Amino acid sequence: MFKTAVLSTILLSAMACDSGTPASNESSTTPTEPMKPMDKPVEPTAALDDDSPAAQIVPGDPSALAEASNALAFDLYKTQMGAEGNLAFSPASISLAFAMTYAGASGDTASQMQTVLHLPADEVLHSSAASLLASWNSGATDYKLSVVNRLFGEASYKFEEPFLEVTKNTYQAPLETLDFKSNAEAQRVHINKWVLDQTEQRIADLLPKGSITGRTRLVLTNAVYFLGTWASTFDKAATKSEPFYVNGSKKAKVPTMHQTARFAFAKVDGATLLRMPYKGDDLAMTIVLPTAKNGLASIEKTLDAETYKQWAQQLSGGSQKVSVALPSFKIADTELDLKDALNKLGMTLPFDARAADFTKMANPEKDGDKLYISGAFHKAFVEVDESGTEAAAATAVVMATRGGAPAPPMAFVADHPFLFTIEDTKSGAILFVGRVVDPR
Repeated sequence: MFKTAVLSTILLSAMACDSGTPASNESSTTPTEPMKPMDKPVEPTAALDDDSPAAQIVPGDPSALAEASNALAFDLYKTQMGAEGNLAFSPASISLAFAMTYAGASGDTASQMQTVLHLPADEVLHSSAASLLASWNSGATDYKLSVVNRLFGEASYKFEEPFLEVTKNTYQAPLETLDFKSNAEAQRVHINKWVLDQTEQRIADLLPKGSITGRTRLVLTNAVYFLGTWASTFDKAATKSEPFYVNGSKKAKVPTMHQTARFAFAKVDGATLLRMPYKGDDLAMTIVLPTAKNGLASIEKTLDAETYKQWAQQLSGGSQKVSVALPSFKIADTELDLKDALNKLGMTLPFDARAADFTKMANPEKDGDKLYISGAFHKAFVEVDESGTEAAAATAVVMATRGGAPAPPMAFVADHPFLFTIEDTKSGAILFVGRVVDPR
């Protein structure tokens, strides 16, 4: 059975503004009956008719949100350069979750989010998101890709209908009503179980204890799950224990996969690029291997969305015979502190309990009942090895012949830290990005 599995989930928790007093379960409205942790979810209360205006949004150019997401990807990546160890996150997941949140923002809060997240104009953003979601959830048979959204809202709290229409009909995010006021911990368990189910049991306990309180009013979630097989699989018999320079210096033996096949391959300033497609050719992994064994930091400092786009164009020019040596690796439960990262990028207003303006999401009379983002949580999991499904084993890469004597294959030996992406080759959107400094 094939084992290249990637999944990620992001959660944003928009909560009632804290007036400076401890969180309380008290409310002027009558609370609904508590939901037990494993109870059947409440049916969404924001169901719309198919002829509502928001339901008529026509999917647009997917590249608009794809380009915004890619720009955010490398901005966020740079905020993690000081951190040690392997890294993985899903910029597509983050962008979708924040795009839904942006739909409820107004004034300076909306302007700041649009700038930091690189978002296009509203109508372009939402139509582009609709297009990407339709493509990613098309039910392809060569691989499994699922991108799902959901809102979990306090049953006694009133949300603005236009916001619910956009999130439900454009982002396919129905509203499920819960009782945060009197049973916050049970709802945290319930939401974590939803995340666990959507990610094939890979992402557990996304919401830590204390993240959901009696003042929580809305939780916006996105989960991405990907399972695909290499178009050209590695032979397990060829895997050997070979040296890898952990962190660019310390040598350690790791399982290293080998194959020779035709791949997109290019050499750029300071690095070598390799693109390995998954079966179906809609998605591919791109590996950026620094020339120097300790050269990853230099690549990270200069890499941005425009540079990556230029590299991707170089990789679109055809394929050549390449001898690949790549370690198998697993990056499990990596967490990204999005509040801290986005604050560093200049997005502070949405997290400010006094200044955030989410009145397009909800516009209560009492100032203490207005919303701000109290927390933003992200986890990812990536696993890569040589195996494929039985069907994938029957898939062949067609190689064109060249005239004259065969040229020796180019060598791609990933024996030191490298950067990787998993990309939707149709839209150019990066679904996942990360680095491997220690594949053990």
